[in-house]
Amino acid sequence: MGNKVVVKVDSKVSVCIEEFIRLLVACGMPKEDVNLIHTNGENMEELIKDINPKMTLFTGSKRIAEKLSQLLSGRIKIEDAGFDWKILGPDVHDIDYIASVADQDAYCLSGQKCSAQSLLFVHKNWSDAKFISKIKELAEQRSYKNGTLSPIMTVTNQTILNHIDNVLKIPGAQILFGGKPVTEQHSIPDCYGSFKPTAVFVPLKAFTNKKYFEVITTEIFGPFQIVTEYTDKELDSVLEVMDNLDQQLTAAVVSNNIPFINKVLSHSCNGVTYAGVRARTTGAPQNHWFGPCGDPRAGGIGTPEAIKLVWSSHREIIMDTNPPTVKKVVQV
Repeated sequence: MGNKVVVKVDSKVSVCIEEFIRLLVACGMPKEDVNLIHTNGENMEELIKDINPKMTLFTGSKRIAEKLSQLLSGRIKIEDAGFDWKILGPDVHDIDYIASVADQDAYCLSGQKCSAQSLLFVHKNWSDAKFISKIKELAEQRSYKNGTLSPIMTVTNQTILNHIDNVLKIPGAQILFGGKPVTEQHSIPDCYGSFKPTAVFVPLKAFTNKKYFEVITTEIFGPFQIVTEYTDKELDSVLEVMDNLDQQLTAAVVSNNIPFINKVLSHSCNGVTYAGVRARTTGAPQNHWFGPCGDPRAGGIGTPEAIKLVWSSHREIIMDTNPPTVKKVVQV
């Protein structure tokens, strides 16, 4: 878009973006197109005050997004935290395939994706078909040795354990699998997490309690998800839960039942929603708008529309240079 880009990422992974920029330069990008800054959040905030950028794209926590919105007087596009849901419809299909997708959505990269599956609504038909057992089997195959688990960069084991304890205080809540730090030998420092893929069941009726709702919908940026079950008669209650979530980022409606799909889509609001039997929550960034949906600050990623929205300003250049051909202007 012809802009000068200033990039700052989290200090823990700043070296990764440096290597990526080196790759871009090796592929022909002019070095002067990007400024990369290695620093902490406090220093970057002072820099933002000094340079007064025309537009900022922020990806990260909701708390920092709100802070930057005030600092920049709204000149910001955000792609903040997401408590993303998936719903399995009443029609049961290829359980092995859909369980594999659910395992990937929730636990690939140890759940460290803003589009990770955080909340799974399971229709009773899928429960009866032993769907959870399939996910459990896949999740328990993950390890550091086979490269399917990774260190958790932003959440410690104790933070996850504390959250699980809070969820288990809800009547009817129980651990479906995981719930413990990894016992496999590793060299991950204590300041990072090393936790087993975890799912905790919470009864649907618990979502109606405001105190429980806040606990249930607390995002853990790691290998953790909430699972609940519903019946046909409880679909409206599920839709109410979806509507009450305030981080409308990504979602998935796993069904080929068109009336069911239409009802869920027409009663939900997410930045990007996959629908159909192959639906997933994670497909970023090539076909994601992200969100948060319903927020005018929502910043997309990857699409031409998103690039123009974030990296440009709407202008109208009206070319009016030719001299008039009429010799006389008639006054009316």
